[in-house]
Amino acid sequence: MGFFSKLKKIWQEDITGYAISADDEAFFDDLEEQLILADVGVETASSAVEKLRSKMKREGVSGETAVRAALREILAAELSVGDTALDLSQKPAVVLFIGVNGVGKTTSIGKLGHQLKSEGEKVLFCAADTFRAAAADQLQIWAERAGCELVRSNEGADPGAVLFDALAAAKARDMDVVLCDTAGRLHNKENLMKELAKLSKIIDRECPDASRETLLVLDATTGQNGLIQARTFKETAGLTGIVLTKLDGTAKGGIVIAIARELGVPVKYVGMGEGIEDLRPFDAKEYVEAII
Repeated sequence: MGFFSKLKKIWQEDITGYAISADDEAFFDDLEEQLILADVGVETASSAVEKLRSKMKREGVSGETAVRAALREILAAELSVGDTALDLSQKPAVVLFIGVNGVGKTTSIGKLGHQLKSEGEKVLFCAADTFRAAAADQLQIWAERAGCELVRSNEGADPGAVLFDALAAAKARDMDVVLCDTAGRLHNKENLMKELAKLSKIIDRECPDASRETLLVLDATTGQNGLIQARTFKETAGLTGIVLTKLDGTAKGGIVIAIARELGVPVKYVGMGEGIEDLRPFDAKEYVEAII
């Protein structure tokens, strides 16, 4: 199971007490309940169970091993909603990290920067979260740990000006990737979204041909609230992918499936610890094998 081995199993041992056949209603009821408790979401859980029931009837699937494999196949298909790889083809590629405060944007930038640097990319961090006290200081610590360069300003500075300087520096220094931290909270949601829109316009103007990614960072432990956050940011800021943090032994993790199915946004990275190596590309097959 590798990286995802910390995840809790959705398919608990006590479910093996059922006959696990297409006519075993108690099995389907219990399985749907477990999926919901794992934060898969009511709609997603109901859909997955009905698809499993239909597949079992249509193909004569029965028995724990075969049914488990069928459920893995169904859930993996729910997660196949787009390219999980970052598009960094046109330099300097720009990756905006967005999301509410406390979800792990800054640490995710540090971890991804470390990964990209180890792959030979020249990486620049942009500290455009100028509204949170010590946000730039935190990003500077991660830049030093990851061996990446940093552009920052004073607390309260205009985030757009910081991003402008970062993009100018990236072009002047022939950088490959700019990873940009953003504010997670302003006076209200409208102001926050306007600020993100302004950053996007600056990228359009200064690096019109650059590859672009907008990654929403979500805390897996927030469960269904994470889905609400994802829906809001997708509507107002546009998303190319999700970074799911804190997907460790205390997180049920099924929110990954709900987000992919309901929003059509691929999960690109997952974080399962505090170490600099603990951010990995998302693998749907490995994920479903870990939880089922």
